[in-house]
Amino acid sequence: MSKAPHTPPGSAARYITKDEPGALRRLALDRIRFDLTSIRLFIATVEHGSISRAAGRQCLAVTAASRRIAELEAQFGVALFQRRPHGMVPTDAGRGLLAHARALMQSVERMHNDAVAHAQGHKGLARVAACTSAALQFLPADIRAHQEAFPDIDIETQEGTSYGVIKALVQGTAEVGIYEAGVSAPPATMRTRPYREDRLVLVTHRGHPLARRRQVGFDDILLCDLVGLNEDSALSMLLVRLAASRDGKLNVRVRARSFDTMLAMIQAELGVGLVPQGVARWLAVSKAFRQVEIAEPWARRQFVLCHRHAPDISSAALSVAEFLAESAQREPLPA
Repeated sequence: MSKAPHTPPGSAARYITKDEPGALRRLALDRIRFDLTSIRLFIATVEHGSISRAAGRQCLAVTAASRRIAELEAQFGVALFQRRPHGMVPTDAGRGLLAHARALMQSVERMHNDAVAHAQGHKGLARVAACTSAALQFLPADIRAHQEAFPDIDIETQEGTSYGVIKALVQGTAEVGIYEAGVSAPPATMRTRPYREDRLVLVTHRGHPLARRRQVGFDDILLCDLVGLNEDSALSMLLVRLAASRDGKLNVRVRARSFDTMLAMIQAELGVGLVPQGVARWLAVSKAFRQVEIAEPWARRQFVLCHRHAPDISSAALSVAEFLAESAQREPLPA
């Protein structure tokens, strides 16, 4: 049987080999004595791939940062990084512990926010992720109303696709999420509630043949050149499902990352596009555009409010979630 590596005098611990008995491989919790600075440094080193850049972000000397990483490895008994000439690459163990490190920092943030809220009343930071349609149409007014009621709660917003919102909730980078109901559901451990609804309209150039119509259906849209959003957006996925249900094929000539870019393409007569009615009323105001009603049920969409259950959510974020849910019930979208 091979022997474990010798522990140099003064070392906090040594690496543990797979040949040692199970009792020796189990690390006692009282040996784990790292601080939050070391955890932040570990995360930053993974993200930047360089201990010098990570040290700079943490305002540490490179030698001190290297010592902290070495102490972490000694306490856990595993190598967290491969030292290479051009940077630091996490080992399998390092990648495995990264999720725990991030979860630990998120727990510390929630603990801090709750402590502040208890000490000074409703005060803290709530991180809200919302899909673009909800962020443009509903969230600004709701956040303004919340801040009037709770001026000491700061709200940090993230805008993305509905799939990105669910990912942010799962990873813990957001505590409250708003997404379109047609996408995959989040884990069952999270609470979901109806938020608001919107209606899609077809936006065309005024010279397009459909611009003269009062209403259109999806069969009319299938015949047109389309300007769409990115393929991972909920709106693009909706179009794909509708086309498949009719054995049709979408003719997407251009894809855009935002509604304002989409409308610029429509104005250039590159195609027609589906836009939430609230967004069209705000952005498609030029005389070059026409907005045509879509007379089919799929054009009406439901948005979902999602968040973790207490105690896995800060009091500030829970306050925002409850406020958004109540606001949606008080002011439903007009039919």
